[in-house]
Amino acid sequence: MTQTACAAQPSYVVLPREIADKSTVFAFLASHFARIGEDVWRQRILDGKVHWQDGSVIGLDTAYRPTARVYYYREVPVETRVPFEEQILFQDENVILAYKPHFLPVTPSGNYVNECLVHRLRLRTGIETIAPAHRLDRETAGVILMTTRPQTRHLYHQLFVDDAIRKDYQAMAKLTPHIIEQYRKGCLSLPLHWTVKNRMQPSEPSFIMQVVEGEANTHSEISLVAIEGDVGLFHLSPITGKTHQLRVHMLSLGMPLLNDRFYPTLLPKGPDNFATPLNLMAQRLRFIDPVSGIDHDVQCEGFMLV
Repeated sequence: MTQTACAAQPSYVVLPREIADKSTVFAFLASHFARIGEDVWRQRILDGKVHWQDGSVIGLDTAYRPTARVYYYREVPVETRVPFEEQILFQDENVILAYKPHFLPVTPSGNYVNECLVHRLRLRTGIETIAPAHRLDRETAGVILMTTRPQTRHLYHQLFVDDAIRKDYQAMAKLTPHIIEQYRKGCLSLPLHWTVKNRMQPSEPSFIMQVVEGEANTHSEISLVAIEGDVGLFHLSPITGKTHQLRVHMLSLGMPLLNDRFYPTLLPKGPDNFATPLNLMAQRLRFIDPVSGIDHDVQCEGFMLV
């Protein structure tokens, strides 16, 4: 039998205004989340794991309240701890700039609920209002901007809307035979630079992206800066921010990232191999703080060619 644990942070659902055939919250939950099962919801309510926004407990006969939020605690498989530690690189009253290790999701998703960066930082700081200002894939490590105060959060989101924040990545990939040959002949000087612009859209399955014909909706600046054997160290700057953009752009150059389980071939789902992380790092983040005015330039340790 699979061991389960209760999520440390609650999820919530807003009770729809238009539903009129459910007299109790329990009846709504059992119907709305039918795949979970009525018996599971009954036990969660009896265990005090379902409550209103103010914390007051919901019972089996608690009346349905249109537009109210109902909070509940998911039961999830016991999670394998990601054996790498996050770091706080900078903190003030509005933001935390943190290092997220490989394999650790930023927020709860799928089978990862308690084992995520947001939960770890909330435990470390005691700040329950921590939330990410942008995305960083679970497989990618590096610097991420987290906000701590709901009343100023929109100002940091606006940085990304206005392209007022600079993100620089590092990656390692196996080089094309042509580049290796040119380098060995002494015909190649570094850095070698590419501007990559193309159109990307979801493939099949939908979490995989592909390049298609049409007007470009992605743009990355990529430079090869060092070579060791048949492996290159790259600096990458995403000008746009599509899902998996840098991974797909490196693939389009014929140099997929080392240890990429999605590209060029989607590998079967299986347990994480912590010894072979994706070789992609969000190494540097630069922006002017819209509240404090601080000119942030925060970096983490990058890759080393050996």
